[in-house]
Order: sequence, then structure tokens, then C-alpha cells
Amino acid sequence: MLKALAALASLACLVATTLGLGGCSPLALFDALGPRDAGGRLARQDAAYGEDPRQRLDVFVPVAGPRHAPVLVFFYGGSWKSGSKDDYAFAAQALAAQGFVTVVPDYRLYPKARFPDFLDDGAAAVAWVHDNIADYGGDPKRIVLAGHSAGAYNAVMLGLDPRYLRRAGVDPRVIRAVAGLSGPYDFLPFDHKTSIDVFGAAEDPAQTQPVTFAGPHSPPAFLASGDGDTVVRPRNTQSLAGRLRAARVPVQERLYAGLDHADTLLALSVTFRSKAPALAEMTAFLHQHATERRMTTVNIR
Repeated sequence: MLKALAALASLACLVATTLGLGGCSPLALFDALGPRDAGGRLARQDAAYGEDPRQRLDVFVPVAGPRHAPVLVFFYGGSWKSGSKDDYAFAAQALAAQGFVTVVPDYRLYPKARFPDFLDDGAAAVAWVHDNIADYGGDPKRIVLAGHSAGAYNAVMLGLDPRYLRRAGVDPRVIRAVAGLSGPYDFLPFDHKTSIDVFGAAEDPAQTQPVTFAGPHSPPAFLASGDGDTVVRPRNTQSLAGRLRAARVPVQERLYAGLDHADTLLALSVTFRSKAPALAEMTAFLHQHATERRMTTVNIR
């Protein structure tokens, strides 16, 4: 799958170089050149949810015209060191076409930010969504969080540890479900450069791990990985899914054959959707739980 993307990127980079154009990110080129879902459209770009230039978000809506639609906040990955919301319109339009008012925020990155700065940014973005999303047809009481890789960590951590949303002035019960694609959820000890750089200064390393907060008050979770992922091993998905199931939380766990780390994200796109049913399965799960009322009391840890 990625060979096709690499070939497309190489060709586009050659054209860009020939024309004297700057910028040659494979994902950015894929997002710019690949086909998009016709059922979603950009409704708001670069809305500020904070003062930092990285604290901006985009809003995508279903073309049919949403009314009290569930809201999906999607966090992209990049090892908390790179990434731009501008490269993920293909994913946002796909999710909007599935009936979600979809929000993609940027957030501060290393070295400017370390744990838990990007989680505070994510919570601030959710607070903006809660306060403003009705203007775009979204229901502020039915929010789901999703992400890929480091973004999956952000989404799941915000759903499982209520302190960040509470600090941002959001009732954690508005989060009806979470979804993670190829996310790191159980990665102690910090023995890789990225985890040392981003999380190494944490006073209590256990407080950085989503598995620490899995319990009976956790929101339902869709957790998926590829069996060929050597960047974030599938054991992360398996560990968190097991903890949540033990707490009797609804979980759908999927291990997609033949997919690697990037493939679970690319499977959301029109181009590579036939490789795995990630989009259909994830959105069906999120729709189901977005319509169910969370009655539990959320404990502050």
C-alpha cells in the first residue's frame, strides 16, 4: 500500500522540484492529489482555540447539512514532534461523509511542548468544540474523540483521564466514545528517544499511560492496529482493550491483517479504503455509542 503512496509522492515531488515549488511531504501531497469523499466539506478553517499559533482547528461538515449531528474530534499523529491539520483533509472529509461534524486541531509539538502540554491543548480544542460546534450543526452533548498514532494517544487519554477536560471547563461525560488507530497506550519504561524526550520529565510515569486510567467509568472504545505495525506494536491495543474489558467497558478490538503503522490511517482514504474496513467499523461503533447516554459519574483521579 505504501509503495503506491511513495510512487505518487516521488512523482509529485519531481514535478514540484521542476516547477520550483517548495514543500514535498508525502502525506501532504497525498492529501492534495488524492480523491476525496464528496459527502464532506470544509466549513471553517483556522479557528483559534488558544493564543499560540499552533492552537488552531478546522471544521468539516456533512454536505447534506448536519442538524444536531454527533461531533468527532480527530487528532493526527507524528510522535508529538511533527504534523499539521492541513495534511488530513482526506480523513476529515471521509469522517464528515459518515455523518459526523468533524474537527481537526493542531496542537503544540516537541520541543516547545512536552507531556502534558499537548493534552491540555486537546482539552482546550474540545472546549472550543463544546462552546461553538452548534453553529455548524453539531451536538455539543455528543462528542467522540479519535486519532491515529500519537493522536490516538491524545484522544484516548483525554477520554480516560477526566482531569484535562475538567481543567478546560468541559464535563467529561459529553465524550460518548473514543477511537484509536495504532496508538501507544502502554509503553513504559521510556526506552526510546521519542518517549524520553516527550515524557521523560513526568514526575510519575504511570500517570502518562492510558492503561492506568482504564476503569468502569471509561467511555466505550474502538481500538485497532495492523498486524504488521513495528512502530507502535499491537500489544498496546491489546493491553488497553484487555483492561477496559476487565472493567466491563464496551470495546471493539480489531487487528487488521497485512497493515502497518501508516496503513490504518490511509485506510480511511478513498484510495486505500478497500484494504481494511477501518472507516466503516470505526464510524459504526462511534455512531452507536454517540446515541447512548452516559449515566455514570466520572471520578477525578
